[in-house]
Formats: sequence, C-alpha cells, structure tokens
Amino acid sequence: MKKEQETLTIETNLTSTLKFIKEQLYDKCGFRLTNLNAHLESADYGACSFQLNGKRVEHRLSKITPTKTGQFVTLWKRNSLGKTEPFTISDGIDFVVITSKSGSKAGQFIFPAAVLAEKGIISQNNKKGKLGIRVYPSWDRPTSRQAQTTQNWQKNFFVTIEQDDTTNLDRVKKIINGHSF
Repeated sequence: MKKEQETLTIETNLTSTLKFIKEQLYDKCGFRLTNLNAHLESADYGACSFQLNGKRVEHRLSKITPTKTGQFVTLWKRNSLGKTEPFTISDGIDFVVITSKSGSKAGQFIFPAAVLAEKGIISQNNKKGKLGIRVYPSWDRPTSRQAQTTQNWQKNFFVTIEQDDTTNLDRVKKIINGHSF
C-alpha cells in the first residue's frame, strides 16, 4: 500500500510537462521516480528535486527569451543566510535535468553534476559556479561562436522526447548509468 500512496503523491504533484516526460521517457526506461519535492520559490522554472532510480536529480524547465537564441534556466539554492548561491558538487546532486519545450518540440538535457562542475556551472574546489545558464536544444540554431560551442558540448546530454518514439531510450539509460558518448 505504501508504494501505491507514494505513486499517487508523485502523480498528483508532477507538472504536466514532467508527467509527460515521466511517461514517455522514464517509465519506458524502467526508471523509478521517487521523493518528488517541488521548490515553490522557483515554481516559474518548474523547480523540483527527485530521485531517479536512487540518483538525486535537480529539475528545471528552461524558458524561451525574446532576444536571444536558446533558453534560459536558473540553477541556484538558498544558503543558511537566505542568499542565493550556485549548487556545489558537495550538495550530492547526481544530475541536473533541464526540460526544454518550444511549440510541439520537447526534450531534456540530462547533465551529470560532474560535467557541470567541470564546465564551471556547479561550484567546486573554491571555483564559484553560476546561478543560471543558457541551454541550446537541438532545434535551436545559434549564430554566435560561444553559443555554438556551448550547444556542441550540451548536445551530448540532450534527448528529444516524442510520443511513442523509443529511439532515445538507450541514450537516456547510458547517461543515467554513467556511460559517456
């Protein structure tokens, strides 16, 4: 009965976007989503944390901005003094998952925390991370060299999500299970 209650709680708390991704991606991969915790302060970005097969995930929705290619997303936490600060590698996050949508297109960036630390997005070794980043889904065509460089490394962790399409399931499993491309 406890598993049924936990499942019901997760289902009622999921945003429609995350619920779609759970059904189209995580469930089809055989992953179990548990311990969902919405972050009300960043609700505009669909901020929540959960575990996916026991791995700790921070989730956000990216937003299309009017003047730049790509989508923006915030990635911060509050410290003990109530100030915003970047996540740190010592926070124990395994993945930062960013869901991107544009019209009928949807996809997810599934970034291992270690990769984000290497890129200077998550703080580590006294190197301060970032409070937000721009992501470039596969359907975006950035024109600046910096944006193209960013999209080039991000594409290794991006999967498109289409109803009844299973082509990305192996890719998602490899990312979550620690295999790089």
